[in-house]
Amino acid sequence: MKEEDLIPAEEICVRYQVERQFVTSLKDSGIIEIVTVQETEYIHCDHLAQFEKMRRLHEELEINMQGLEAINHLLGKVEHLQSENLKLKNRLGLYE
Repeated sequence: MKEEDLIPAEEICVRYQVERQFVTSLKDSGIIEIVTVQETEYIHCDHLAQFEKMRRLHEELEINMQGLEAINHLLGKVEHLQSENLKLKNRLGLYE
C-alpha cells in the first residue's frame, strides 16, 4: 500500500465538514477501511468514493448509520449479482 494513496482521516473530516465520529462509525460498521500509520488514521483513496456516497446519503436523505449499513449491504449484493450475471452471459455466448 502506497502512502501517497492514503488520505488523513482528519483532512477528510475538514474537507467534507463531517464529525470524526461519522468516519469512525463508517469504519466500525465495515463500510470503509481505516489504516493506522504511526498513530495517525488514514483512508485509502479507493474508499473515498464509498465514503462520499455514504456521506451524501446521511446528510441529504438523513439516513442513520443502521440504514447506511443496510444500503451498503444491498449495494454489495447488487454488484455481486451483476458480476455473476455478466459471467453467465459470457458463458452463454460461447454456446450460441
